[in-house]
Amino acid sequence: MGEMVARENLGLFDTPPGRLEIRLAVAIVIGLFAAVLIILPFANIPLPSSNAFPPSIDAVMFADELIIGALLYSQAAVFRSRALVVLASGYVFAALLLVPHALTFPGAFSPDGLLGAKISTAAWLAVFRRTVFPTAIIIYALLKRTDSTALVEAERLPVRVLPAVLGAMALAVLATILATSGHDLLPPIFVDATRGVWTSLVVLNLVVIALSATGLYLLYRQKRSVLDMWLMVALAAWLAQSLLNMPLYARFTLGFYCLFGMMLASNLIVMLALIADSNRLYARLALSTAARDRERDARLMSMDAVAAAIAHEVGQPLAAAKLSASAGLSWLDREQPDTARAAQSMRETIDAGNRTFEVIKSIRAMFSAESGSISEVDLNELVRETAALLDREMGVHRVSLQLSLDDDLPPILANRVQLQRVLINLLTNAIESLSTTRRRARTIAIKSERSGGRLQLEVSDSGGGIAPAKLASIFDPFFTTKSTGTGLGLSLSRTIIEELGGKISAAPGKLHGATFNIQLPIRSTVTAVRGSPIA
Repeated sequence: MGEMVARENLGLFDTPPGRLEIRLAVAIVIGLFAAVLIILPFANIPLPSSNAFPPSIDAVMFADELIIGALLYSQAAVFRSRALVVLASGYVFAALLLVPHALTFPGAFSPDGLLGAKISTAAWLAVFRRTVFPTAIIIYALLKRTDSTALVEAERLPVRVLPAVLGAMALAVLATILATSGHDLLPPIFVDATRGVWTSLVVLNLVVIALSATGLYLLYRQKRSVLDMWLMVALAAWLAQSLLNMPLYARFTLGFYCLFGMMLASNLIVMLALIADSNRLYARLALSTAARDRERDARLMSMDAVAAAIAHEVGQPLAAAKLSASAGLSWLDREQPDTARAAQSMRETIDAGNRTFEVIKSIRAMFSAESGSISEVDLNELVRETAALLDREMGVHRVSLQLSLDDDLPPILANRVQLQRVLINLLTNAIESLSTTRRRARTIAIKSERSGGRLQLEVSDSGGGIAPAKLASIFDPFFTTKSTGTGLGLSLSRTIIEELGGKISAAPGKLHGATFNIQLPIRSTVTAVRGSPIA
């Protein structure tokens, strides 16, 4: 079936955890539950009150959770994942609730708290935080399955981060209003500034435990990534905190202080782990990019070698052709033209031209880097596979893909690798054109259909397009419209398509951009590329 280009794992969302990471995560979870077991017998021992302690912890966690949210939003933009958007919004919502929680905490900034706080206002804001976080993970786990099964087939639009952030802010404002102005509509959690209602605390902690356990179960069932593993650690930390919080009946006890300490520690562990893994992945990506740059330099050197070989091998027959043509003109320019000798010179010119073509063919075969076998290729399958390879690039540049593929297309005879290179070249050019597009949707549309005895593939985009004066030269070697282009991509694409017995053409888009049309024969006898046998 030919060579397939392997997809790289480019983020925490799709990279499986390593053995060392799994061991570290398990050790952290064991440490958290061991700490809970040690603290539980002494949890209700009263300690001196420190009203500044909760707001101080809130401030650190506020920055921590916003950083996690920013990391997740950046991953969501690359992967175009609704699941990551929901998860990031959950972190942002939880972080924003820390501000009113600190302001309304009794004794922190005023005896009863600011914002019109009542006895249980700060407690209810903490409850909203503790229930929303596992709920966001549950939705994330459910949406992740949908995202993974609809990677290419569906028309997935780039995710919108700003509306998600605004939505999290709006929900945080509503939760604050409910906990303050709507305080009397909620069941009481505290009797006064320090003593809690034990039954309310138990019920609320049981709800958090149930939600956390559900999230753990859903994450455990699916194929886990680095992000999923650290989310499981975070949920385990919520479970441990709920177990510690359940027997507490008052603030400013040993268990109260340890609870805030565990919340801070678990959040910092997740944040540092995500940052460390992100840096590791980006370092690996940088090394991979450097390796590709070295490979490109090596290919450029190979091109220099090819050019030198062409100049050396082709120079002789071209010089002979020039000499024979000049001689023929000399025989014809005489007062009494010698047509016989002129004709002989023309024949020698033609022979020299034929030798030139043979030399070029031999050089091309000599520098061939692949076997290039011909086989039956499902064009639609190849389009989907190629689109999946470039999904990351489209996500980075917020490009949406629209597929309109005729499922009844018969297979064609082609070199799968070379045909995929043509598709990659067309899609890459379209993405580069769309990356500078402003004030309109960035869209690539691919359409396949049968037209008579041929298959027709149309690739169009909504980018800047091609100037009409340049359309006639777009497939010429070394002709490029890009400042950094080599001008070889479309020329080689035309060569590959024509060797398969097909045609490729370019035209302006209907409204914007450009449209490339490829026509390929259906199961016809095709000359094997570079002399390769038909598989």
